[in-house]
Amino acid sequence: MENLTENKLHSILSKQKVFFATHTTKSVDFRINQLKKLKSVIISNEPAISKALFKDLRKSEQEAYLTEISIVKQEIDYHISNLREWSQIKRVYTPIHLLPSKSRIQYEPLGLALIIAPWNYPFQLLFNPLIGSISSGCTTILKPSPYTPSIASLMDKMIKETFDENYVAIVHGGKDENELLLKNRFDIIFFTGSPSLGKVVMRAAAEYLTPVILELGGKSPCIVDESANIEITAKRIAWSKSINAGQTCIAPDYLLVHESIKEKLIYKIEIEFKEMFGVNCQESKFYPRIVNQKAIERLKKLMLNGTIRFGGEIDESDKYISPTIIDNIEEDFPIMKEEIFGPLLPVITFKNIQESIDFINKNEKPLALYIYSNSKIAKEVLLKTSSGGACINDGLMHIANHNLPFGGVGNSGMGSYHGHKSFLAFSNEKTYVSSPTLIDVPFKYVPFKFFNFIKKII
Repeated sequence: MENLTENKLHSILSKQKVFFATHTTKSVDFRINQLKKLKSVIISNEPAISKALFKDLRKSEQEAYLTEISIVKQEIDYHISNLREWSQIKRVYTPIHLLPSKSRIQYEPLGLALIIAPWNYPFQLLFNPLIGSISSGCTTILKPSPYTPSIASLMDKMIKETFDENYVAIVHGGKDENELLLKNRFDIIFFTGSPSLGKVVMRAAAEYLTPVILELGGKSPCIVDESANIEITAKRIAWSKSINAGQTCIAPDYLLVHESIKEKLIYKIEIEFKEMFGVNCQESKFYPRIVNQKAIERLKKLMLNGTIRFGGEIDESDKYISPTIIDNIEEDFPIMKEEIFGPLLPVITFKNIQESIDFINKNEKPLALYIYSNSKIAKEVLLKTSSGGACINDGLMHIANHNLPFGGVGNSGMGSYHGHKSFLAFSNEKTYVSSPTLIDVPFKYVPFKFFNFIKKII
């Protein structure tokens, strides 16, 4: 794979503009056919996708399928099944003072789309937004992360054997190549990554007033109050924190636990980690690895404060950090100042639910929020806090429903996608009013005859 050059980018952009101007992508049959082609190449490469994800992140075949491959395949099927309905011109109510005109919404593709994906779910987070771009009728430039080279190389092969680059192109490189891409004009930019890089993307997009979908992250809290089912809660927290070794944008970032159940909960979470991965987690075939040495160094620094209650093992040569519970956490510790993005779980206690609500609200709005509690308290927390998404008595599961929009709020992102929302994300809802010429109502014309009557109906 060669890194992107300026000449190569301008060639791709020129070809995609010419192709988009042919209006070929506006055909629903064309779009459905492209989605079927994408699904076909995914199915034929499933074993290779799993192997590449294992090589880059040590994801097991099962985790790779559940968290990446299956999600993309289901999304494609959902779009194929619903695209004709979504694409139809929609009739909307026309108020009496505009009759006999008719009002409509027509969906049109925004145009040239740029999708920049991260390394933690490198297949899912590149191909899932691509589905929305294809579904809406856009042309697309894809930019995978350089930190997961095995899956990036495979996706390069898959895209190039499936699509012409005047329709869907894939390019590679690091920071310099991202900057080169962002200097150019697109009709929409879809970015998944950190809030700090999201600001860079938004600044670049502002130059051309380009709309952006920013899927960012942040510190997603996990509240456990005294009414929670400790057995189930511990199992679900351990699972949701250890998926991809905690390198998940919606992983529970820290625990806010009622002081009366803290010890019991920590003990139960420890048991669940051992149940899933064995006494020696490093030997488990199901436990992933940290992406690179830079990430390991960052996580090591976050482990310096507080009391390690469980885990804490590091093998840098194997890119391994064990699931780790850290107690006696203070708000000003480095681990509470940034998104952890790793298998570290800091624990903070509270005496009443309002304390936890206040703690969440004085910080940036998170991408996700988890509350393990009875329904009354859970609804109170959801009412009094803001987050991109949430789960009651579970973790991560809101991302698995294609009928639920997925996205952040505030510092954790803007815009949403998945299912119908992905189609809308890459579409312009063009509205129009159609007026007959056989009848020409005189009310709107100067000198505004019957004005007093008109005032009564509008």
